[in-house]
Amino acid sequence: MLKKGRSVAVQKQARITSKGQITVPRDIRRTLGVRPGDRLLFESDSRGVRIRPLRAESPFEKHRGIGNPGIPSGRKAVRHWVCELRGPG
Repeated sequence: MLKKGRSVAVQKQARITSKGQITVPRDIRRTLGVRPGDRLLFESDSRGVRIRPLRAESPFEKHRGIGNPGIPSGRKAVRHWVCELRGPG
């Protein structure tokens, strides 16, 4: 967690259910920037275990095309739209 440009260590506890599930504490979810449905990656090495969000795509991908109704995403589609806008000649 960052506060005023400095890194602050956050320690929270979670209990494992009989099915092996845990609830990630709110402060940790905020620090990781995760929401319901997001995936977490657990990595272990000789120093311990780290948890980080698993990002399959850009966090901005879901916003692609907003404000441009009728224009598909992608360079080719944008070029086609610009050519139509400019007209012949």
